[in-house]
Amino acid sequence: MKKIISRIGLLLTLLLMVVSLSACSSSASQKNVLKDDKQTKTITWGVKADTKLFGLMDVRDNQIKGFEIDLAKAMTKQILGKDGKARFIQVTSQTRMPLLRNGNIDAIMATMTITPERAKQVDFSRSYFDAGQAILVKNGSPIKNVKDLNHNGAVVLGVVGSNSVQNIKKFAPKAKVLQLSDYSQALTALKSGQGDALTTDNGILYGMSIENPGYSVVGGTFTKEPYGIAVDKGQGQMRDAMNSALTKVENNGQYNKLLYKWFHKVKGFDFRGAER
Repeated sequence: MKKIISRIGLLLTLLLMVVSLSACSSSASQKNVLKDDKQTKTITWGVKADTKLFGLMDVRDNQIKGFEIDLAKAMTKQILGKDGKARFIQVTSQTRMPLLRNGNIDAIMATMTITPERAKQVDFSRSYFDAGQAILVKNGSPIKNVKDLNHNGAVVLGVVGSNSVQNIKKFAPKAKVLQLSDYSQALTALKSGQGDALTTDNGILYGMSIENPGYSVVGGTFTKEPYGIAVDKGQGQMRDAMNSALTKVENNGQYNKLLYKWFHKVKGFDFRGAER
């Protein structure tokens, strides 16, 4: 009898937990994020901290720095006014969606490609950076393009949760894909010879090649990867505010200034194709 009562108690506890979590999720999705942010004068952004040029932690002052960080700050001022503040929370390809849905962050600006599958879970702004998938290899590698990886025995390194992992399976289906938790680990794996190439968007790979002169981006791009700002479903006002702010920073010249600041040293970067 005691066992039955104990089991009933456990089931009731689990049921209450499910109801509680469901209520929290529902509450997060029903709140007006833009209205709340205007009251607090703060937008909380989910950003990368391991991606040079876009968002990288500076160990000297523990500040995340990059193109996306500066763009988020500029857009925050457009949305909230001169006193508006941008708050940053570090995310990865695996954590960014759950953190957004749980209400821990208001928007994601983290080299996130706009895809139909992701658009089922979040709402995207229009593209703020038109990237394309490429590969990074050690200088002198026989791998010159993605087709050279399409054979048994080839190992391609990627990051869990990245759209690039799925893409490489289409362009080099015979290759083995090894997924790491972040780009730092993926680059370390490439350096230690655990893979023949590292694949992700060209903008991210450019940052790696600048810090690591012994490695190069080869073969050009083989996909189109437009980056968008993601907000939770049901936050149409926030999405519209993001699009409006992006247009304003493009029209007033801030966008091109930030683009030059972060990418002018990148060999082969096409400013004429990227400027707005």
